[in-house]
Amino acid sequence: STWGFSGSNTEPKMTRYAQEPENPTKSAKARGVYLRVHFKNTRETAAAIKKMHVKRATRFLKNVIGKKECVPFRHFNGSVGRCAQAKAWGVTQGRWPKKSAEFLLHLIKNAESNAEFKGLDTDHLVIEHIMVNAAPKMRRRTYRAHGRINPYMSSPCHIELILAERERAVPKPVGDDEPVTKKKVSQKKTQTTENDDERLNFIIIAVNKE
Repeated sequence: STWGFSGSNTEPKMTRYAQEPENPTKSAKARGVYLRVHFKNTRETAAAIKKMHVKRATRFLKNVIGKKECVPFRHFNGSVGRCAQAKAWGVTQGRWPKKSAEFLLHLIKNAESNAEFKGLDTDHLVIEHIMVNAAPKMRRRTYRAHGRINPYMSSPCHIELILAERERAVPKPVGDDEPVTKKKVSQKKTQTTENDDERLNFIIIAVNKE
């Protein structure tokens, strides 16, 4: 978790997350605010790694930086080019937002360190919740022809992340003393089987007579 300050009050207070974990003792949080990385690119990258295993998400983000896998753009996909790697996600549009992937890698590493500090098993962590919100835009200016000035804004964002330890599935033991359930056969099917047997017996008797 992170600390934040509001107004002139110097006492720190805990920040609120949009979603609380189902089991707080088996989860860890991390949060970044006012990050200088594009909101739209980061939102699409975060949507791609949601519900992923931490090891797989880390490998995916490194592949995005190396352009071995792409991030599918589903929501903010205006004027986004098509690429063959997007077919793995069932879409046609994709990109490789390097800066967003780097920021998310650092945030996952932070949350993983928090989980290790709490004594969780880092080999079984899953990204239970991740959300990206748009932060207030930062204003600059650019100079155009004929003495004009246009805005040159950046689009920072807030990111919050919750990792949860996945419960290991234990196979149910099958004992010899368990009752064996008999398969229920419909009455119509039984009657059809009896009719087929009678017809077969009639054919056999006819053949023997010949």
